[in-house]
Amino acid sequence: MIFIGNSCRLLRPSDMFKTDKDYPKSEFEVSKNEYIIQAFDKIGLRVVSNTGESFFGTGSMENANASANYQRNQHGFEFLVEFDGKVKLPILGRIDIAGKTIREAELLLEQEYGNYFIEPFVLVQVINRKVMIFMDGGTKASVVEMPNDNFTLIEAIAQVGGVTDISRSYRIKLIRGDLTQNPEVFYWNVSNIGELKNSNILLEANDIIYIDSKPQYFTRVLREVSPYLTLITTLVTIYGVFFKLKQVQ
Repeated sequence: MIFIGNSCRLLRPSDMFKTDKDYPKSEFEVSKNEYIIQAFDKIGLRVVSNTGESFFGTGSMENANASANYQRNQHGFEFLVEFDGKVKLPILGRIDIAGKTIREAELLLEQEYGNYFIEPFVLVQVINRKVMIFMDGGTKASVVEMPNDNFTLIEAIAQVGGVTDISRSYRIKLIRGDLTQNPEVFYWNVSNIGELKNSNILLEANDIIYIDSKPQYFTRVLREVSPYLTLITTLVTIYGVFFKLKQVQ
């Protein structure tokens, strides 16, 4: 058994996220937890009035002082939550925002901007939420940004170009939670329509998707022994040349 285990590691050394046979498989439930803003998140911010008048984030910043850590994009103005959980915003300066949900952050900023604008309406969006996808035995990896809260497993796979020829589409592992503290592990099958209805789940930030692959034992063995075969062939060739030269002499 030890030999078999060592052989598997030798032939498939790039495999990742393996679980023991008795590792609990989680039953999937739609998460009811809202995303919590964290340090180093990037947030998109728009501030308008309830009558539709733009204060900033959707047009010019005539009514706001520019901040050094923003960029303009389709989400409004982009701001970085700094290492201490604070974000530097126009007019307000540094505001402690980490640890709050998006809804809580919007309410907080509406109160703060209410001191400067009449009935402000604030839209906050975290724009750097990501999921990671590994396939082909861990030799291919992609980081995919979540465009919205309704980002599904199928959309994530499509973003990376779909599965490959050696992918096991019937064995997709989703790992969720802190990797150091017994994360939840789910298994999904997208190989047929019957299973697909149970597989198109909503993803969460920092989910890890691992698409299992078919074992390429012959290719791996050939790759491992090729240098030795090349060396042997070279030595035999050199020996043959010297042997013929000796016969000529």
